[in-house]
Amino acid sequence: MDRRSTRRLTLMVDEETFEVTERPDELGTYDFTWLSGPNPGYGFTSAVQPARALSEPELQASARDFLKQVDPTTGHIE
Repeated sequence: MDRRSTRRLTLMVDEETFEVTERPDELGTYDFTWLSGPNPGYGFTSAVQPARALSEPELQASARDFLKQVDPTTGHIE
């Protein structure tokens, strides 16, 4: 993959939808936007060391970890 390009995918995790974007100049760093969540634009960033591309199952695991931390009342990590 050309490191200047951006890897972007839609990820379904436990009935939730995320847009995942790999930062083009930061191998192993991904921005997750929670598309089906209650707060528009809300999400998180995940980075791994040593830097490497993550597989789809690894990205899904990151999203599940995020969802476990979200307060169901507010839709935010408290």
